[in-house]
Amino acid sequence: MRIVVALGGNALLHRGERPDAAVQQANIVRVATALAALAQEHDVVVTHGNEPQLGLLAVESEADPALSAPYPLDLLGAQTQGMIGSLLARALHDALPGHRIAALVTHTLVRADDPAFARPTEFVGQAHSRQLAQRLAARRGWHIARDATGWRRVVASPAPERVLETDTVRQLLDGGALVVCAGGGGVPVTADPGTGALTGVEAVVDKDLTAALLAEDLKADFLLVLTDVPCVYEGYGTHDQHPVLDATPRELRLGHFPAGSMGPKTEAAARFVERTGGLAAIGALDAAHEIVHGRSGTLIRPDLPVG
Repeated sequence: MRIVVALGGNALLHRGERPDAAVQQANIVRVATALAALAQEHDVVVTHGNEPQLGLLAVESEADPALSAPYPLDLLGAQTQGMIGSLLARALHDALPGHRIAALVTHTLVRADDPAFARPTEFVGQAHSRQLAQRLAARRGWHIARDATGWRRVVASPAPERVLETDTVRQLLDGGALVVCAGGGGVPVTADPGTGALTGVEAVVDKDLTAALLAEDLKADFLLVLTDVPCVYEGYGTHDQHPVLDATPRELRLGHFPAGSMGPKTEAAARFVERTGGLAAIGALDAAHEIVHGRSGTLIRPDLPVG
């Protein structure tokens, strides 16, 4: 099969861990081991999250006295693609001797008139007191909002229209390579209607929706969304929590999963299955091989035709 794997943002940094390079280098071995088992049997494309790394770079850029202004998010996102791509490529090189590995910086086209730009919702960077956040917002033209840790910058999360390097990814796949790409949802860019010139934008594209779109365009057979829970749970964290092991896109959407956690993952899986008739699954990283073979995780399958 051709499988697109969407790694969660906690694959390299687990919840509560310090964002040190040594920590991420240690965690990447576990990731490569899980992916290597799939790559022995299937054509694999790996996408990944970048939220902890992007947040760290944003904080460093904001505090750097050598800069007259912080680096824009599109460039910071490109930096995380390079760093995480390098870590994955090296670990996969060791886990898959003789296998071709390619890590590719990719750009995701978004619409300049996407309504998301008028409603920023994606938290980026560190938390501040309300007074400091308001001063930073006034000085830098930021939008701010409150989360559980304090007041933080929020940016738009526009819908992905197309991964611009999809044809290159396809050629690498056809040549037998495992491809790492679309990190953090891809570097968000808009295209000039007249010239086609690309411009980076201050936004974060949802990584799971980008993975679903890439899987669709690559005509993948399977979208595998890996996270830190063994499957999808309805009522997660409550007394009524129970696992969802098998669902159609329609059934999955009835679950009303939280927007900040499982919601984007279930929506990405539902979209891929609806648009392609393929299969998707959501589950734990260490069970990746078992999930693909139907022995773990939540399977999302097409709705049966009426009549």
